[in-house]
Amino acid sequence: MKIIIAGGDGFCGWPTALHFSERGHEVAIVDNCIRREWDKELGTRSLTPIATIQERLAAWKEISEKDIKLYYGDLQDYEFVRHVFEDFEPEAFVHFAEQRSAPYSMIDRDHAVFTQVNNVVGTLNVLFAIKETVPDCHLIKLGTMGEYGTPNIDIEEGYIRIQHKGREDVLPYPKQPFSFYHLSKVHDSHNIMFTCKAWGIRATDLNQGVVYGLWTDETRRDERLYNRVDYDGVFGTALNRFCVQAAVGHPLTVYGKGGQTRAFLDIRDTLQCIELAALHPADRGEFRVFNQFTEQFSVLQLAERVQKVAREMGLDANIEHLPNPRVEKEEHYYNAVHTKLLDLGLKPHYLSDELIRELIQTAERYRDRVDFDVIRPKVTWR
Repeated sequence: MKIIIAGGDGFCGWPTALHFSERGHEVAIVDNCIRREWDKELGTRSLTPIATIQERLAAWKEISEKDIKLYYGDLQDYEFVRHVFEDFEPEAFVHFAEQRSAPYSMIDRDHAVFTQVNNVVGTLNVLFAIKETVPDCHLIKLGTMGEYGTPNIDIEEGYIRIQHKGREDVLPYPKQPFSFYHLSKVHDSHNIMFTCKAWGIRATDLNQGVVYGLWTDETRRDERLYNRVDYDGVFGTALNRFCVQAAVGHPLTVYGKGGQTRAFLDIRDTLQCIELAALHPADRGEFRVFNQFTEQFSVLQLAERVQKVAREMGLDANIEHLPNPRVEKEEHYYNAVHTKLLDLGLKPHYLSDELIRELIQTAERYRDRVDFDVIRPKVTWR
């Protein structure tokens, strides 16, 4: 297939691009590398050293003898987006190219506005480019489980059957997003659903859980192919952050009681899910929603898992409960359905002590790159 990976320089996008290229697909990356600029803005950096996108692509060509094409530009620029679609004529467009941090979107008005304009306008431009240039292209859009919130009923996959005053219908599952970032994802979902109905777009919305892990078969091959790992209070996600903290002797920072339950998956399963969606595309006019995760944990459960493994390694890992900077329920019911990708053939990598140990060992290797000043949360929802 001819596949574009938008946001192909990022945490999910880079290993996805290598994964498809290794399997013989013709791959192009679309990115303006703005994620690297946010590191400079926040005064942080990836735990792992990451090469420039040009160095990454050159290394991949040297190692694999396969080319990945780069389109350097911004999805907010419609003329650029249209050129990419006309030039490459993709069969699938994998869309990771959004500002993906809830805390970043909550810093202030400017960051909230940037997040929503960047994410919503970029996706709208992609939808118009598909309609006008390659109407059969399959849009694979990375959503988030955070669109749903934490309702006191089971979370279905995108839709729910409702009986009301003697009538019945299947409707989009109610959304209760956590932040201005999550709200941008809800707006994306509504825009995509509308264009599927109006224009016959084919689209799969992958409501992804929190991704953990680092290594894939391809990124292990050479240090120039390494993926980024964020541990800071803005972009760092729970499990990866806990493992870095354990490695450097920093307390594991649990927000509030730690009873917040979320959906999680291994980075290797992100690649599987994207591939399954691409190889089994939605029909024309279909807006398909998959819940993309494999397990559910509370934040405290994750911290305790990391603490256990760290202590077995001889590390003094203590858990510290911090005032929760977010506005969210401390404890709640959480049970989300996630069967559609399993039905397509997903073979999950469940969280293991071995993986936690490997993450901690990686953090120990690069401990001199850890800045303690950026670990604690500094952004508040209030």
